[in-house]
Amino acid sequence: MTFDPWTLGFQAVNVLVLVWLLHRFFWKPVAGMIAARQVAAATLLDKAEAARTEAEAASAEVTATRAGLAAERDATLATARKDAAAARDTLLAEARADAEALHDTAKAARVRAAETLKANAMEAAQGLAITIAGQLVARLDNVATDAAFLGWLVEGLAALPEAERAVLAGAPLEVVSAAAQDGAAQNRIVKAVGAELGGAANLTFRTDTALIAGHELHSPHFSLRNSWQADLARIAAALHEDAVRDAA
Repeated sequence: MTFDPWTLGFQAVNVLVLVWLLHRFFWKPVAGMIAARQVAAATLLDKAEAARTEAEAASAEVTATRAGLAAERDATLATARKDAAAARDTLLAEARADAEALHDTAKAARVRAAETLKANAMEAAQGLAITIAGQLVARLDNVATDAAFLGWLVEGLAALPEAERAVLAGAPLEVVSAAAQDGAAQNRIVKAVGAELGGAANLTFRTDTALIAGHELHSPHFSLRNSWQADLARIAAALHEDAVRDAA
């Protein structure tokens, strides 16, 4: 076996070139990528640690808030129980006092209590009736409703004594309607009233929605009430008279 120094030299040069190429084009990029990955991993770990710290702080805050709410709820409930007990004692004391007062003046107290209760009930019933009447009017045919109340107005005039109708004939009268009357409607009312009074009717017109529905005839010395408001008032008066008689 022979040893050729030139071959050994060329192989050494090849090895050096290979090492230089690997260092230049492989190890440096790989080392750079590894360093970048290490930096990214460290950044992610820092962010994760910060997020964990923030989550722990938020959890501690929620726990503290819950504890505060629980304490506030307990305090509120305790105050409510205390106030309820005080109110109960007050009501019981008032009830005992009322019972003693009723016992001392039994009949007078019963009458007053009955009158108060019935007055309140009547007032509530009247308010409910007005509300229901208003809702019913909104659902009715306005033309037909006006025509019906005009017929009842004429019937009311016909029921008056002849001497009283004679006084009203030609006298200035005011027609108060629940809804505004256009020209045609006013002409119908003028003709109907004039025909019943036996002459031309001297009428002026005014609107009052409080009537709910209907037409009324007024003058300084005369009133012919013909509306749902008037009907409800008459019903309330009748109920009040019945209540007074029952209380007595």
